[in-house]
Amino acid sequence: MTFVKMCGLRDEATVDLAVELGVDAVGFVFADSPRQVSADRGRQLRSRVPDGVLAVGVYVRMSLDEIVATARTANLDHVQVHDLRSADDVRRLHEAGLTVIRAVNTGGAEMLSEDFGADLLLVDGAVAGAGETWDWRDRDALPSGRWILAGGLDPDNVVTAIGTSGAWGVDVSSGIESSRGVKDPARMRAFAEAVRRADTR
Repeated sequence: MTFVKMCGLRDEATVDLAVELGVDAVGFVFADSPRQVSADRGRQLRSRVPDGVLAVGVYVRMSLDEIVATARTANLDHVQVHDLRSADDVRRLHEAGLTVIRAVNTGGAEMLSEDFGADLLLVDGAVAGAGETWDWRDRDALPSGRWILAGGLDPDNVVTAIGTSGAWGVDVSSGIESSRGVKDPARMRAFAEAVRRADTR
């Protein structure tokens, strides 16, 4: 079964719907973004996430101290960081009791060969959160094993993306929105249904 993360959730209704749809993880964005929530708001939303569904804080251009403090306030155990610099960064987050998803952007294939010791790898498009697709066909440029595909996914292309890239998981945000930062329940349902159809092929 493909791992599914729905990211950039900002209200109770979309968190509840994502859980109802059987996603494996939900993401709360603490970085500067139209989808940004405060740490206190993140804690409120986190309280609606049941055991068995990962609640992930998403961070860009924030210090390690800020990441740890925000995660603690929001009661999160999992962080997705888009600008980790070294294995030492990952070690410090691990020492704070956090599971680390290392997010990298395409165009920096050399970064994929550097093992920082993160728990999971996410490969996004050229600009994190921009909702831009990229070339999933060149498997030589992609990681092996368990990794998450992000960047421009939506209900119409996710099946092709999974089959072409061989990704273990998918992460969606803009592709389930009616406008930037506003989640669309119908698109959320369509995305989840498309992934499950892909799993049965």
